[in-house]
Amino acid sequence: MEPIVSLNYTMKRSLTFALLMSCILANTTVAQKKTTMSAKPKVTITPKKDVVYQVFTRLFGNKNTTNKPWGTIEENGVGKFNDFTDKALQEIKKLGVTYVWYTGVPHHDVIRDYTKYGISNDDPDVVKGRAGSPYAVKDYYNVNPDLATNPANRLVEFEALIARTHKNGLKVIIDIVPNHIARNYKSLSKPKGVRDFGADDDTSVEYARNNNFYYIPGKAFEVPTSDSYKPLNGEQNPLIDGKFSEFPAKWTGNGSRQAKPDINDWYETVKVNYGIKPDGSKDFPELPAGYDTKSYKEHYAYWKDKDVPSSWKKFRDIALYWSAKGVDGFRYDMAEMVPYEFWSYMNSAIKTKNSKAFIIAEVYNPKEYRNYIHLGKMDYLYDKVETYDYLKDIIQGKKRPDGLSDIQNNMADIEHHMLHFLDNHDEQRMASPEFAGSPEKGKPLMVVSTTINSAPTMVYFGQEVGEAGDVNGGFGTRSRTSIFDYVGVPNHQRWMNGGKFDGGQLSDSEKDLRDFYKRLLNFSLKSDALMGKFQEIQTLNRNETVGYDAGIYAYVRWSAKEKLIIVVNFSWLKTSDFQLKIPVDVIKTWKIADGLYDVKDQLYGGKAQLKVTDGKGTIQLTVKPSESLIFKL
Repeated sequence: MEPIVSLNYTMKRSLTFALLMSCILANTTVAQKKTTMSAKPKVTITPKKDVVYQVFTRLFGNKNTTNKPWGTIEENGVGKFNDFTDKALQEIKKLGVTYVWYTGVPHHDVIRDYTKYGISNDDPDVVKGRAGSPYAVKDYYNVNPDLATNPANRLVEFEALIARTHKNGLKVIIDIVPNHIARNYKSLSKPKGVRDFGADDDTSVEYARNNNFYYIPGKAFEVPTSDSYKPLNGEQNPLIDGKFSEFPAKWTGNGSRQAKPDINDWYETVKVNYGIKPDGSKDFPELPAGYDTKSYKEHYAYWKDKDVPSSWKKFRDIALYWSAKGVDGFRYDMAEMVPYEFWSYMNSAIKTKNSKAFIIAEVYNPKEYRNYIHLGKMDYLYDKVETYDYLKDIIQGKKRPDGLSDIQNNMADIEHHMLHFLDNHDEQRMASPEFAGSPEKGKPLMVVSTTINSAPTMVYFGQEVGEAGDVNGGFGTRSRTSIFDYVGVPNHQRWMNGGKFDGGQLSDSEKDLRDFYKRLLNFSLKSDALMGKFQEIQTLNRNETVGYDAGIYAYVRWSAKEKLIIVVNFSWLKTSDFQLKIPVDVIKTWKIADGLYDVKDQLYGGKAQLKVTDGKGTIQLTVKPSESLIFKL
């Protein structure tokens, strides 16, 4: 593969912290068995792919193109709930989307004066950026006032968006951030009888089972300092004084036990206590052996009479509050930093209220995947460390594509649970120089990501029009679309076209790219084979096929109703001509007799012929740079 420049980068959420906490929360039993099936007569319902469209809600509808670093709302603009018009939602649906993940909805810290609405000002000393991190939630029972046309009416405006999304045939996902909350958490909107996090804590001790936080007794919190960083880039603000009142100091969100965290710690947040003692031992009932094979109903029944820590109940109630408002699912931030027993308790309660709830979890430790799926009752986990990272290495010329086969085969028992993506709010944009270098180079990555397993596909807004994340927002710098600043998203804004949502300002190449995504995603929604079996045909062709160049990767997907042969060219320079071989065992499994068979590409309609002789299949192919072929037999 042709190498491109690869820049080192630090993930916003350091994997080091995740691995540190996973050691604290280490589980000795890894569930291997699949959930047992009911003995009742089966009703055949053919499942289909889902596609999640992640939008950063604050940025989606922003029409302002100023993009001044550290700019205010007045200077740089901000999107609103009302920007998701019927037209916008219809265009999202036509792209091939089933779920919209509205990122950054819960009320988080933000540097803007909303005191006339009864909202306290947030201290820039413990807020990242000007618009604030969506993962420092200040009030779980309301929404970000920035997103409302009338902040006093913000919850009603979000409820209207839920209804509007449903009316347009889409479902709604929002974030829940279980591991940490804002340092200044205070809910103005909590239902009657709900107590705030920490309101009943015994602050004289480091740990107590029903404390919501961990404490550093006798020490006051100190704001972290750095020679290279000043809140709000050093501008004057009455609240910037290098101080934040918190006594005793609490553990920081990433697990730091220092009264003065490091500037690279998640100092804007505090860690929530789920009954894990400071020595890492568990202070709550554990699931009995065999619960990896039990249903969510059996998990729910198990927890019904158990005494669990206060934080468990608080987050369960938060999830059920939003479910009752029509939210169809949740994306859990840094879920592996919370014990899987809690997730069993939480998810079984959600599923009992809504059996179709759609649950995504951010988990980065492959050794824990099966625990969080089978014991934590998660629907889908990020396939970041395996498939995403490997695809990134391929397009940067670091690895050949052949290793994709081992990844898929090693996760065969859980492949349906491994959500695929190439862009999201944490990662470098695929079109950026730090990743693929152009959106066209990303096309084969997208085809593989979408078609290699049966799990849902996730697309981040702007990805489908080649957004490269090259805006310097201030706190957030280039290669990622900033989640901390008020910014516009240039390629997406050209598609938005002043609120017409018709792509009127897109270049021809951007229109072609969006058309590619539309074809691919809509095909994935209706393909029966993509919910069926996977087999690589890479090894045979790598070893025996003449002209099978380094950037080529091939595999088959099939069901009783549909058979697909998928070939991609990761090279962006070299056209490959070769005779693709279809192995004898595939031809036999598909029950194909000797003869000639027409095959048609499901993306652009190109045709070829499958020739079967003595039980062996071949297809003569020419595959252009960055081209992908999805042949249907």
